Amino acid sequence: MNYGYIRISTDKQTTENQRFEILNFTKLKTFDIEEWIEETISSTKKLDVRKFGELLNRMKKGDILVVSELSRLGRNLMQIMKILHDCMEKDVMVYTVKENYELGNNINSKVLAFAFGLSAEIERNLISQRTKEALARRKAEGQILGRPKGSRSQIRKLTGKEEEIKNLMARKISYSAIGRILGVHRLTVSSFAKDEIKL
Repeated sequence: MNYGYIRISTDKQTTENQRFEILNFTKLKTFDIEEWIEETISSTKKLDVRKFGELLNRMKKGDILVVSELSRLGRNLMQIMKILHDCMEKDVMVYTVKENYELGNNINSKVLAFAFGLSAEIERNLISQRTKEALARRKAEGQILGRPKGSRSQIRKLTGKEEEIKNLMARKISYSAIGRILGVHRLTVSSFAKDEIKL
């Protein structure tokens, strides 16, 4: 059985991008997703309260699991390693779209999975630490943190893409599809279009 797993952390996020990425990937690999598992839950929650925990229990030898990226499986090194270990023990193949990993029951896969999980956790910790230190330094220097009330940046994420967006909109392409093309959320596109695009 070929499974596609999609996880978002909040109901304000959308599963659409992950599904789109997985479908494109499986098309290139010439196999289909036979069952989709979607859930809105933090990866820090225990596996036994996640749909993914139930999926792990029923997957068996020869099954395929496709995720958009390894971080969809777990939040920290130990959780990701445990999940990948369980999949490898069962001879379940794990594909990740963004990292383009193929993780099976072999030593190369195990080394790769460990290296990825370790580096991802170290990077998260470093980013968090740098952010905390920078904010603490600014606060100690007397700076007021956050954007001043009523201010708005004149440079936006899609600044400079006006013509491209206008052309796509003229071809009746949806905000969601434009967002995927430009690598942003559909709400970013719709907000920018209403404010900046004159058709």
